[in-house]
Amino acid sequence: MSRVTPERRGLLIILSSPSGAGKSTLAKRLMEWDPSLEFSVSATTRPPRSGEVDKKDYYFVTQEDFRRWVTEGEMLEHAHVFGNNYGSPKSPVEEAISAGKDVLFDIDWQGAQQIKTSSLSSHTLSIFILPPSIAELKRRLVSRGQDTPETIAKRMRKSWDEISHWDGYDYVLINDNLDETEAKLKTIIEAERMRVVQQPRLKDRVRQLQTEFEEDT
Repeated sequence: MSRVTPERRGLLIILSSPSGAGKSTLAKRLMEWDPSLEFSVSATTRPPRSGEVDKKDYYFVTQEDFRRWVTEGEMLEHAHVFGNNYGSPKSPVEEAISAGKDVLFDIDWQGAQQIKTSSLSSHTLSIFILPPSIAELKRRLVSRGQDTPETIAKRMRKSWDEISHWDGYDYVLINDNLDETEAKLKTIIEAERMRVVQQPRLKDRVRQLQTEFEEDT
């Protein structure tokens, strides 16, 4: 039985920002807006935290397996963060976008650049989220109540490194109002879904129009 080609190919939607700028909240809102979005499940060598489920929250793997996946080209991107390895397995993403499903990535600038130079680069949409100010960024980190003062200080030191790579993204949004930023994200995604490269059946439709035109003249 022949495989049905979807009306469009899926997008690799990358959201990046320094910790506390709001990308996780925005990612959650996008998933609620469009339940067909698939969230890319990362692989990591760190141990599971309380309540985390293997293959749902992360693929929890050994250092040996992680290195093997990298060597075999099975990682779209990978990085060493806070003493552990993280990466995005390639095969599930390829299957999803071929089926016309968008895949959402919550990754840093290093991972974004690796994906943008991968074999799937033409289907990648990258968006960077900026905080309205450094003071507000710190306030958000502190108010979460999830990290020690030492961890917050480490994240703040890392934040400028993240922000300094803003110009490597397709779009940059300042998250000074969560609802407005969410609305802008939706507009960007809806427009990018209509790019010519995302419409595999478009060429056939144009050929059909050409045939109809020739038959009519």
